[in-house]
Amino acid sequence: MKKYKGEACLFLTALIWGSAMIFQKMGMDHIGPFLFGFFRFTIGALVLIPVILFFSRAGGKNGQDQAAGQKPILKDRTLLIGSLLCGLTQFGGGSFQQVGLVYTTAGKAGFITSLYIVIVPILMIFLRRRLNLITWAGIFIAVIGLYLLSITESFTIQLGDGLEIGAAIVYAVQLLLIDYYAVRAEPLRLAMLQFLVAGILSGLVAVGFETWTVTAIAACMVPILYTGILEVAAAYTLEIIGQRTTAPHVAAIIMSLEALFAAVCGALFLGEHMSGREILGCALMMAAFVIVQLADMIPVGKE
Repeated sequence: MKKYKGEACLFLTALIWGSAMIFQKMGMDHIGPFLFGFFRFTIGALVLIPVILFFSRAGGKNGQDQAAGQKPILKDRTLLIGSLLCGLTQFGGGSFQQVGLVYTTAGKAGFITSLYIVIVPILMIFLRRRLNLITWAGIFIAVIGLYLLSITESFTIQLGDGLEIGAAIVYAVQLLLIDYYAVRAEPLRLAMLQFLVAGILSGLVAVGFETWTVTAIAACMVPILYTGILEVAAAYTLEIIGQRTTAPHVAAIIMSLEALFAAVCGALFLGEHMSGREILGCALMMAAFVIVQLADMIPVGKE
């Protein structure tokens, strides 16, 4: 039962990420990507502070079977190291993705970034964690679905494409880091500190390289609040909770459904037309989601 609850959290994460794409596009009309990252990650961290305090006062119960009387944050070495590493990859992946969008199309960016569904299982091989053929089939089908959904123009590797490949690699590493630390550190604290690290780094870059005005920030407030509260505080926290009971390769495929939900939300709320090719891509991604569930029925061991 915990397994399915974890997958439900990841499914909801993908849904929120997909819907937030609308607001991320709106935000880029007013301020730079690093300043936008500073606000959304910092707000995400601040939103979680009262939640953490609430559960602490309620006896340390946070819905994840954590024991009462946890270590203070500054004395929890595992939490601090995990938060720093996850925060660095959160900042790196987000930065590669946002800057890459300046030089490439959104369709290419969405497809290339989601290639972490291939990179994750490849990295797992080096970690001596084997996958069965059904899982590889699901990954292959998901990649085809992402291609049909996202790529509508000729595919060439340019500067922006290279940056998006960097984002995919960093996000794959982050997913494996979360897989490791999510069961070793309290998830809400891990999420909050991860966001804080990413927010501080984004702010430092924004101060050094971006220009902004109070008027521009005010005009961007709705996208900032939506992404900060829902996309960061809610969705990324759900990701950490969900990965506590979900294998990283399965988590990667589930979260890649973000591209599907982004396309659906664009069609519903922005009037964007979905072609037959894109609908087929959505269907293949959902098929991949079902296939990896079947794959869990076949046991695999470590080499």
